[in-house]
Amino acid sequence: MLVTRTQRIGFSLYAGLVLLVFYFPLLCIIVASLSKRRFFSFPYPSEQITFKWYQDALNSPQIAEFFGISLRIAGLTAFFSVLIGFFAALAYARYRWRGRQTFQRLVLLPLFFPQSVLGLALLMWFNFLHITPAWWTAVIGHTVWITPITTLIISIQAYGLDDALEEAARDLGASRWQILRKITLPLLLPGMISATCFAVLLSWGNFALSLFTTGADSALPEWLYARMTTGYQPLVPAVGVLSVLGAMLLVIVLFTVVAWNQRRTRRLTAAPE
Repeated sequence: MLVTRTQRIGFSLYAGLVLLVFYFPLLCIIVASLSKRRFFSFPYPSEQITFKWYQDALNSPQIAEFFGISLRIAGLTAFFSVLIGFFAALAYARYRWRGRQTFQRLVLLPLFFPQSVLGLALLMWFNFLHITPAWWTAVIGHTVWITPITTLIISIQAYGLDDALEEAARDLGASRWQILRKITLPLLLPGMISATCFAVLLSWGNFALSLFTTGADSALPEWLYARMTTGYQPLVPAVGVLSVLGAMLLVIVLFTVVAWNQRRTRRLTAAPE
């Protein structure tokens, strides 16, 4: 199908409009974070541009503590959700057993709960067990909600695995642990890295679950919300921009690892000339 010059221009304008709608809020945050004025206004003279708020954010022990709490929650959530998702994906994507469909539905069920309702339910459950909410209870809450997502991502990769590779290794005398470590795990690694990326990003910016489950250990999204409603300063968008830059850096690193692993896999599996 031939595309005319007018159609190409129309598609380009449409794509540009979509990208503008997606990224315009982020642009507004960047503009607000560079202003000396307490309240957002645009345009403003060049004399009003300052990087003071970024310096304050980087030098603030309080913000560093919130970053550390959010980082611990996101890191542990990613670890546990990918670990559970890995074995859950193998359970219903690679094997046939009685109750498999029921297990699949139960694993994916938390995904359909509103996060606020799930957070309230977890808070009531912690209170019933006489557990004081803290940052580690937020890890439990985030893991419950994010594990179905990591399971879906890894299962897509697991459905595409060739059974002949594992059968060949088994015929050559490899144990189940050797097959898992040297064949299954490397082949599922791209899906696991993608699931890790999603888990970290979803946990890092999760406000609803954190609000109910962190207790006195407030995470970064809670601090941003509190400062937006009371005592707003351009420090708030500056912290938001730094958070987005950190998330983008994480995505770049993880996908670089995925690309490296794919090139390495192709070299190892390439047939000799």
